[in-house]
Amino acid sequence: MSLVKFITSKTFLKQLIIAVVGLVLFVFIVMKWLDISTNHNQKIEVPNLEKMSLENVQKTLAELDLDFVVLDSTSYNPNFPKKSVIEQDPETGDFVKEGRKIYLTLNPSGYKNVEMPNIYGKTKRQAVSQLKAIGFRISSSEIFVSDIAKNVVRGLEFKGKRIKAGDKIPKNSSITLILGDGNGSGRYTEKTSENN
Repeated sequence: MSLVKFITSKTFLKQLIIAVVGLVLFVFIVMKWLDISTNHNQKIEVPNLEKMSLENVQKTLAELDLDFVVLDSTSYNPNFPKKSVIEQDPETGDFVKEGRKIYLTLNPSGYKNVEMPNIYGKTKRQAVSQLKAIGFRISSSEIFVSDIAKNVVRGLEFKGKRIKAGDKIPKNSSITLILGDGNGSGRYTEKTSENN
């Protein structure tokens, strides 16, 4: 039998129709299976998790069949509760599928501790600039001590206690400067203040 006769025969046409129908049926079944297994057309709107505690996040996302992963903590933000959500990805209002993980960034429980630099003997202006640059606030009430130099740093206080270079203080703390008054006959020292 020649090739042309075989291609035009009823047997070949039947086999070709069966193969095409089988292929279409196979593609249809695979597409339906993918729709079911990948939750195609299912959309869950991501809720706003901002300022929520992890406990509340867990409850909220469990109700929506979503999961979460804590990525990291960021710098402490006093506008958010401690250990609450600051950022989320995907963002609020985005649509996701069931079981999707929401990535969270949390607010730490407080400011991190910063090592106090040595600013003894620096001018008020230099000290204020340096302390602000590393994240401290400067108290408007200053303490003046008898010293030959005016507005030169002779010490620091934090919450009423003397602090020195190397002490670790929470960032954003208010630091009180102890400054020379310019009226003394010599340089101020701690021993002098104890003897007076």
